Amino acid sequence: MKKAQLSILLAGIFLLVLFPLPGGARSLWNDSSNLVADQRPRNVGDIVTVVVDEKTKTKDEGKTDVSKANNSSVADGLGILDFIRAFGFSSKSNMKGDGSTERTHSAKTQITCLVTDTLPNGNLIIEGTRDVTTQEETLQLQIVGVIRPQDVDSYNRIQSDRVANAEIGIKGRGALTRLQKPGILTQILQTIF
Repeated sequence: MKKAQLSILLAGIFLLVLFPLPGGARSLWNDSSNLVADQRPRNVGDIVTVVVDEKTKTKDEGKTDVSKANNSSVADGLGILDFIRAFGFSSKSNMKGDGSTERTHSAKTQITCLVTDTLPNGNLIIEGTRDVTTQEETLQLQIVGVIRPQDVDSYNRIQSDRVANAEIGIKGRGALTRLQKPGILTQILQTIF
């Protein structure tokens, strides 16, 4: 009987190998371990590194040149108003003013972001933050924006000038930031004047 049972068992295994039971078909190819597969982000939760290299320079200039002249006179009074004597006055004012403001900002870093949403056209919404702490000062870097997957390079990086609707923020908090912030009295005076 042992021989018969062994034969039935081997026949059953042979049939299962030739005719597998229906179920979820799985690929033998796994893209996550493929060295030549396209690793660009395309799904929520994928990661992409944004290379921030932002430089801005703004300059505002304004000139004002206003000139105003006024000549007025009153004649002698007539009738019951004859006590009014003729008089006249004139005024002249000139005003000139110049003003200019110039600002330069520069930021250079890398922030690794997560894909938080996919748009119907295939573009991706990304968001990332990074806190850098040195001594008692913390800098928080943040970026939010929309990217096209085809703009991501083979190292899974994208330049910040390729991020649409980019919001790039750098905020500091700590001892140095508290020292640089004007006091409450200075803030009140700046608001009034």
